[in-house]
Amino acid sequence: MRVEGHDPRGKGPAQSAPGRGAAAGGPDEAAGAVFAALADPTRRQVVRALTERETVTATSLAGELPMSRQAVAKHLALLDEAGLVAGERAGRETRYRLTPGPLSDAMGWMADAGARWDDRLARLQRRLET
Repeated sequence: MRVEGHDPRGKGPAQSAPGRGAAAGGPDEAAGAVFAALADPTRRQVVRALTERETVTATSLAGELPMSRQAVAKHLALLDEAGLVAGERAGRETRYRLTPGPLSDAMGWMADAGARWDDRLARLQRRLET
């Protein structure tokens, strides 16, 4: 039996093509992948670091964060899976850049959800006033 988001071999989260797994299920699933990726404070630090420069390597981030290069690489892989970063090989290194599209999509999802709640609350208030 396959559990969504779980590698049946017991090796951690299931992996799909970079940047594609989140969007395959539609806007709700893509927004959920962004929210899940950003739920971790270390990944938020990585995203913040990427907003300050064009590209970054796992090695350079490991020098700034209190963790190993391998740990940083795992965080970058999860951000890549959510579509928030894209990696490009440059010689022996992979340079990562921020891809803000999924953030905009998640913000759009939040705005839409907020608008629906505003509409519901306005209808409730009108009912209570009558």
